[in-house]
Amino acid sequence: MHDYLRISLTERCNLRCFYCMPEEGIDLSPSEDLLNDNEVIRLATLFVRYGVRKIRLTGGEPTIRKDILDIVRRLNQLRTMGLRSIGMTSNGLALHRKLPDLVANGLTHLNLSLDTLNPSRFEAITRRRGHEAVIKSLNTALASLSTSSTGVGLRRVKLNVVVVKGVNDDEVFDFLQLTKDRELSVRFIEFMPFSGNNWGKDRLVPSALLLDRIMSRHPGVTKAADELNDTARSYIIPGFRGSFGFISSMSDHFCSTCNRLRITADGKIKVCLFDGAEISLRDRLRAGASDDELASLLGFAVGQKKEKHEEMGEIDTATNRPMILIAASSWLYSSLPIRAFRTFTTSTPPNSFTKLTHVDATGNPSMVNVSEKAITKRSAVAVGRIHLTPDAFDLVYASKGSPGPSTLLTKEQRKAASKGPVLTTAQLAGILAAKQTSSIIPLCHPIALTHISVVFTPSEMHAHTLECKATAECQGQTGVEIEALMAVNGALLCVWDMLKAVSGKEMRIEGVKVVAKSGGRSGNWMRPSDDI
Repeated sequence: MHDYLRISLTERCNLRCFYCMPEEGIDLSPSEDLLNDNEVIRLATLFVRYGVRKIRLTGGEPTIRKDILDIVRRLNQLRTMGLRSIGMTSNGLALHRKLPDLVANGLTHLNLSLDTLNPSRFEAITRRRGHEAVIKSLNTALASLSTSSTGVGLRRVKLNVVVVKGVNDDEVFDFLQLTKDRELSVRFIEFMPFSGNNWGKDRLVPSALLLDRIMSRHPGVTKAADELNDTARSYIIPGFRGSFGFISSMSDHFCSTCNRLRITADGKIKVCLFDGAEISLRDRLRAGASDDELASLLGFAVGQKKEKHEEMGEIDTATNRPMILIAASSWLYSSLPIRAFRTFTTSTPPNSFTKLTHVDATGNPSMVNVSEKAITKRSAVAVGRIHLTPDAFDLVYASKGSPGPSTLLTKEQRKAASKGPVLTTAQLAGILAAKQTSSIIPLCHPIALTHISVVFTPSEMHAHTLECKATAECQGQTGVEIEALMAVNGALLCVWDMLKAVSGKEMRIEGVKVVAKSGGRSGNWMRPSDDI
């Protein structure tokens, strides 16, 4: 069940961490553009009614908001509707003064952000002083942990550490030491790309590398049981009271189990932290929308969530907000009712549609108008591969010549061989698939292709695997990337169909992608060789 909602209460923060906020600062929204108390509670109530069981308050820095205590108290009243936990993510700078009252009014979980145990380095990372205050908040939080399952107190305290190569990756073992005698979970978070934070692969420390480093010193490390839909993979060092874990958003995304939804401080819904698309709930709410209308809008937004976010080098930091305007890490699928996915009123067009080329201003599907585009030579190259069993792989290359005496073939091989030469048939299938693209993909233009080639080669990287490469060309007003992809998919599916009698259960198709294009207004493009 997907039941996790994160609400940003403010864009403001009393720190200036380099990975979160651009050095030149940001333009904050006017206070009247932010959700007020009643709007926050109304949206939270709506989500709880539809199955949300966990709410986390974020920022900016949520403790800056003057009414934070009242918001927690009012959220706590939603327990009668099924809400089970109220969490907060804080930088801890002013938290130690407010935490006892927050816990008394219903706060159950706390994530504290601290990237270094060195006061001087803290100032370099955050561009502010305050290390001592954060440590004081950490100690106050640990002292607030409940001693029983029913007692008042925090149920869990986590410490979030963003690891950046050459900045603080040498402190990993110091952070682990904090868990030796404390009921504390330290979570190492991979450095993520946002507008203005100068992210680069060379500054990323993959979680797998950190785990290897930790296990070299603590070989007895064991995997801990993770909570359902948890973003972190957790581990335990024998003899330590606490635990540690990794949030591997970059090197090993967890999109398939993501269950989080985020509401920004200015009332927009984001279904993925790395997707710039947003839809305003605030505008509909202030226009007098009913709860059913808001639920429909939410359902539409969730329905736009991609299967997974872009790969590291393809995340659009230009259109996505700086992290300070989104808040800490989150993703979401919500457990809204089916009707919320089917009923979306378009009386107020969501402003995010303007960036989608196949959606008009009202949110309806629309074919792109290419009448003004110049006719140029365009080409695209796509690749993909299919993994086979050894018997199927051998049969493919036997069928290029003669499969040999039928007595040497198994029953399944004879059945597959009787269909004809696998690769020749698959090449034809790929060409036909490319030519039928506009009949299968609704909004694609019919294109007079001037050339299609489909080539199979045995993989040099994977055993018993066929690599497929398709090239599509035309003289036209729109690109042929989809045609190239259709050719690859059609050819690989044909191989699957012809060999299913031999290895139908073991085959798998993967790695289908465009690797190059030329022509058109956007010019030429080629995928880096290490990503092919």
